[in-house]
Amino acid sequence: MHPDLMEGPSRIPPDQRLNVFALVMYIPGALGIFLDDLRRELAPHCNPHAHVSVLPPRSLAVTCEAASEQARALTESWPAFEVELTGVEVFPVTEVIYIGLGAGAGELRRMHAAMSTGALEFPEPFPYHPHITLAQELPHEQVAAADELARRRWREFAGARRFQAAKATFVQNTPGNCWLDLAEYALRKT
Repeated sequence: MHPDLMEGPSRIPPDQRLNVFALVMYIPGALGIFLDDLRRELAPHCNPHAHVSVLPPRSLAVTCEAASEQARALTESWPAFEVELTGVEVFPVTEVIYIGLGAGAGELRRMHAAMSTGALEFPEPFPYHPHITLAQELPHEQVAAADELARRRWREFAGARRFQAAKATFVQNTPGNCWLDLAEYALRKT
């Protein structure tokens, strides 16, 4: 395996993983903890790690190592930037409850466009819309109440609603829908 890809004794063997990868930016600190707790409250069976997807889940037609190398090269040349979280919203078609982004959303769109090429290109089912998922795949009859609860909790949150997008992590899914961190890349310091 490529030396840049993370290894560990508890890792699932590569032949037991899915050909589904993503590039995410984890949300650090108290804001990330709050979002993880909120997601667990809205979807108790979820095992969250709050993030913004730069590249939403996709299958690859190349090796994991080739995709990782492309992600590394593009990420490490990209300057770090600040991301602001705005309000709770719901995607109309999928009924995914999420937090929208203000500052930094344009930078994420540019980063996504630059990365979704070559080894990382994939025909996405929806136009890229940077966001932080709070709940998904809820039964339709539970969406309104979950949306209301999410909005109330977000109003009550007194912490900072911004974070520095300084690192991206290349991840892979498994049959149990457990995402494994494969490699972490630092954005260029400004």
